[in-house]
Amino acid sequence: MISLISTVLNEGESIRPLMESLTRQTRQPDEVVIVDGGSADDTVAIMNEYAGRIPLRVLIEAGCNISEGRNRAIEAAQGDIIAVTDAGVVLDNAWLERLTRPLSDIPDQQVVAGFFHADAHTPFEVALGATTLPLHSEINPATFLPSSRSVAFRKSAWRQVGGYPEWLDYCEDLVFDLQLKQLGPFALALDAVAHFRPRSSLKSFFRQYYLYARGDGKADLWRKRHIIRYGTYLVAAPLIFALGAAVHPLLWVLILPGAAGYLSAPYRRLPSVMHSGPHLSSWERLQVLALIPVIRVVGDVAKMLGYPAGWRWRLQQDPPEWRAVSASTSRYS
Repeated sequence: MISLISTVLNEGESIRPLMESLTRQTRQPDEVVIVDGGSADDTVAIMNEYAGRIPLRVLIEAGCNISEGRNRAIEAAQGDIIAVTDAGVVLDNAWLERLTRPLSDIPDQQVVAGFFHADAHTPFEVALGATTLPLHSEINPATFLPSSRSVAFRKSAWRQVGGYPEWLDYCEDLVFDLQLKQLGPFALALDAVAHFRPRSSLKSFFRQYYLYARGDGKADLWRKRHIIRYGTYLVAAPLIFALGAAVHPLLWVLILPGAAGYLSAPYRRLPSVMHSGPHLSSWERLQVLALIPVIRVVGDVAKMLGYPAGWRWRLQQDPPEWRAVSASTSRYS
């Protein structure tokens, strides 16, 4: 039995495309369990319109965070295979079939990682998609961590690792993935695609990456990456500029190799993102090219501000040690 779960909050403007894509699945879920965190808009009313078209249960858990919402949905689900997605996405018609096939075919497989594409509508969203999202060709099966927009696992695996970490408000799916990794390698279903729209402005993108980095700090994730970022912006770049000013301006060209390497991935992805995105005029294409370095810098500043905020919380709250998975400590045993 396959249960599809999600958690939502105030998604009245974006929930209908997800629900429509659920009705078109080539392999229909045996049940759909969605936890609403206390929406103040018409999210619940819209979802209930689909009760006659899909096997839907909507549970109201006002005030729950994302992890709590997912855990409540999984706890209520009857299936032994759990597929997870998010509001704000549109699923390919064969998404569920492709995502769950390895779990149905291989009894020992615990987790399947699906994929996600940017559904860009504007030049900014095209630039953001190219800057922040990997292509299929960039995926390393050994290290890829799926977003909970597109992942499936056995309910027993969720139970063994203790569920999504309810003490964490952002990056909760990464911590959950890293715990699941301890149970065995993930199967990849890169053709099980969830399409989602990137943030539409620099302000919303800045907030998103600030919160992601704050989550990194709370969970003590990617410490080395953050240290390198601080070293680059706060030590290496100022030192090169100071040397150029004190010795010779030609020393400033030392910035160029690092900048070229830093921006190479977004510009390499750009043709693929533009091909699948909206039609852009020549002027809009130039905008995209100019936006990529801006997005890079804004994202880095957001991370450098968010990460210490997360660490401050971590030092004050002393959260649980999540890296050691123990079935005996699972609240769902």
